[in-house]
Amino acid sequence: MCSRLRGVKFTVLSTSLDPDSRSAWLCALAAEHLRAGGHEVTHLDLRQTPLPPFDNVQGPGGCYDHPHAALYHRAIREADGLFLGVPVYNWGLGSGAKALVELTGSSDEARGLHGAWFDQPVTFLVSGGLDHGYLSHGAFAFGLMVDFRCVVNPDFVYATGAHWTAPGVPGEWLAARLARTVARGVDLSARLQGRSYRSVWEL
Repeated sequence: MCSRLRGVKFTVLSTSLDPDSRSAWLCALAAEHLRAGGHEVTHLDLRQTPLPPFDNVQGPGGCYDHPHAALYHRAIREADGLFLGVPVYNWGLGSGAKALVELTGSSDEARGLHGAWFDQPVTFLVSGGLDHGYLSHGAFAFGLMVDFRCVVNPDFVYATGAHWTAPGVPGEWLAARLARTVARGVDLSARLQGRSYRSVWEL
């Protein structure tokens, strides 16, 4: 492997709250691929490391005061690339993903926080119930691009229950798709490392 593609720092974010989440399985497998490639990986799961509902309260008892808020903010901001595991419900993404972006994409000026997502390469790992929900993450991805200038990887995983041979065990097609998606997410993030600019809120 080219040395440029080794030692990239990634954060893998699992946003489903389902105890049997298939998108969480995708995140675990992606993290394994990344570690096997020699990369530093922070793997956060909303089921084990929960966040509060976003209330935009900047002070004691508000969402920014939650002990996990700064943890997620730092993990997203300091990564060279992000892998975002998301479930599809009602033709859109589950509420956990939206709550995560609302909290970590916002600014709490009193504590010096700034939107963590700006300019980040993002690779989606999507779990849906039906094949024709393939593009259900599109509006969410577009929001990341417009609000935070994220660079969204055009390679992504979309898997249904039919693509698994057992819990956490991908079928042949899914295993190949995931490996390719992770490899291209690594390549994209490595190429964008060390940029001298940082986007900010403009509107």
